[in-house]
Amino acid sequence: MTQDTAAAPRLLHHRVDGPDSAPPLLMGPSLGTSMAVWNAQVPALARHHRVVRWDLPGHGGSPTRLLPDSSPGASTVGDLGGLVLDLADAFGIERFAYAGISLGGAVGTWLAVHHADRVARLALVCSSAHFGAAGPWRERAELVRLKGTEPLLSTSPSRWFADPLTAETSLGRALLRNLAEADPSGYAACCDALADYDLRHGLARITAPTLVIGGCYDVATPLEHASELAAGIPEGTLTTVSTGHLAVEQPRAVTSALLAHLRANGTVSMTR
Repeated sequence: MTQDTAAAPRLLHHRVDGPDSAPPLLMGPSLGTSMAVWNAQVPALARHHRVVRWDLPGHGGSPTRLLPDSSPGASTVGDLGGLVLDLADAFGIERFAYAGISLGGAVGTWLAVHHADRVARLALVCSSAHFGAAGPWRERAELVRLKGTEPLLSTSPSRWFADPLTAETSLGRALLRNLAEADPSGYAACCDALADYDLRHGLARITAPTLVIGGCYDVATPLEHASELAAGIPEGTLTTVSTGHLAVEQPRAVTSALLAHLRANGTVSMTR
């Protein structure tokens, strides 16, 4: 089954692939992108899972107004996690596997720390427990609120991709188009969320078996971030892949790692 849904105004824009009866897998994207960042993984994952991908507020098909408060400095990763739980609840999904890239991974980490009963297995791709000092994120948020995302377009390929020529591929162009079309208020609110995000002291509370995928050429969240996640999570394991920050250069390797992790001991499916 494939379903692309934007009808429910209180829910994140999402797409569902795979059998309704299969174990659920929620997938979150990186800042500035959309659910398209997972396009290469979905065909294989949807053979075994009910894959629910979603867009961040202000990105793709999700309106910024879904956030409780998008004014400067107000948004948190917890706000994003609450929207993901609303989405799971709308489908009657009590317990799910979760995979996320960068900010999408931070949302999964927050869920696994604060709602451990909901997360059966976790995969964190090119993500972190702390994305650096708040100042640069606040500055980026202010810039985008003032000038939109256009000033970011020239520097993003070198941050997102191991090979900047990836920006010239169909997927690369689509992801950069996501950035260009992102609502400045929603993008800036997500920057605010990253500014305040720090779960380094909460990692030990994660009970879900966790796969951490680190990109060997990731300049946004270098391998030290992946190592910190894997070391801090009790059942965390680290896999490295020769990719940049969005992990799109080696789709087969990322897909294989996810499938192996999700199949290990089975993925629990519970609905309300």
